[in-house]
Amino acid sequence: MRALIIVDVQLDFCEGGSLAVAGGASVAERINAVTGRYDQVVATRDYHVDPGDHFSATPDYVRSWPVHCVAGTAGAAFHPALDVAPIGAVFAKGGYAAAYSGFEGAEPGGAGLADWLRARQVTEVDVVGIATDYCVRATALDAVRAGFATAVLTDLTAGVAPSSTAAALDEMRSAGVTVA
Repeated sequence: MRALIIVDVQLDFCEGGSLAVAGGASVAERINAVTGRYDQVVATRDYHVDPGDHFSATPDYVRSWPVHCVAGTAGAAFHPALDVAPIGAVFAKGGYAAAYSGFEGAEPGGAGLADWLRARQVTEVDVVGIATDYCVRATALDAVRAGFATAVLTDLTAGVAPSSTAAALDEMRSAGVTVA
């Protein structure tokens, strides 16, 4: 079985958001064309309540960031261009700490992403979303560590910066992720 993991396609990460990534809105729209190819479709979302020093008034953009994706705010919502109907489960992450990987999150019933996928006999995952060099990277690396055959579909991702995106893609390839 094969699953699509849609990473953090949220308003705050798209143009006009508090931590916008160029091309985020376009990625949201383009993902819709592929969801029908998968046995399972899941999504992750940043959903911060009080993530401590992850938020900063003077962020370093490495370990600290401007306020974004606060639970219950418009910025934490999925981008309206993303069709959420095919999504079977949403894994919220980062409530009280920084969290980049979707495998750090849980769905409302408490299941983690790896357990949820295994319970549905998923063995392969494709990862798409925002941002290639942060949360997509972390999710793909954790998917490989969890034993899933993993691919990142780069035409359905948006990265923060060209240099960090290139470095992330190299790291993922070295870890066994197929970069397509």
